[in-house]
Amino acid sequence: MILVVTATSKEMQSAFGGVGAPAVEQGGTAEFSLGGLDLLLAVSGVGVVNAALTAGRLMALPGAAGVVNLGIGGAYEVSRFPLGSCVYAWRETWPEYGLLDEEGRVDPKGIGFAQGEVGGKPVWNRLVLNPVNDAATMGLSLPGGCARGSFVTVSGVTGTPERAGWLQMACSADVENMEGFALAYGALRAGLPFLEVRSVSNVVGSRLAGDWDLKGALRALGDFAPRLFTGK
Repeated sequence: MILVVTATSKEMQSAFGGVGAPAVEQGGTAEFSLGGLDLLLAVSGVGVVNAALTAGRLMALPGAAGVVNLGIGGAYEVSRFPLGSCVYAWRETWPEYGLLDEEGRVDPKGIGFAQGEVGGKPVWNRLVLNPVNDAATMGLSLPGGCARGSFVTVSGVTGTPERAGWLQMACSADVENMEGFALAYGALRAGLPFLEVRSVSNVVGSRLAGDWDLKGALRALGDFAPRLFTGK
């Protein structure tokens, strides 16, 4: 059973509604089969706290074979990751963990406590993922045209170009989201394969209407998700 998690019901419905999946509300789950694979669809709610709570609840279930996190996210450079394109994560960073200075920078080792360990190594604010192999372990194959990117998980959506520039530089960031680090960390701690894919909905740091296309990103998610599980 593959655990498939989105932050919102709208993302889940966009991803799987077109292939007959039942509606799932926040905090709920639904069993669904696609491409010969048994899925448990779950809607976590937005943000790292909701994602962590969902991770703890779902990953303890017997028979869990892996975790797939789907959703929308912002790109720091749409010249590389255009609106409506799909990107999978090879790295996740949570830039808000650690010691915060007066300029808004965070030293992940500044308080002297790692968040935990994965594979015998301490986890501070960054996880290196193995998306292609983990997808294959779950019986999935990433469709052509899906780009590879470094992801950043934030608690507050970046609202200024200045903050976006700092995050991009400090974290070598490509895509911003609000749940991925928590789900990735939970999966790695549980020894489960993990895959995160986002369709690009906006330019990080911009509030201009022309730099956002939520509807287009949700349509792209609906095109991508069935292909991920069926191989078609």
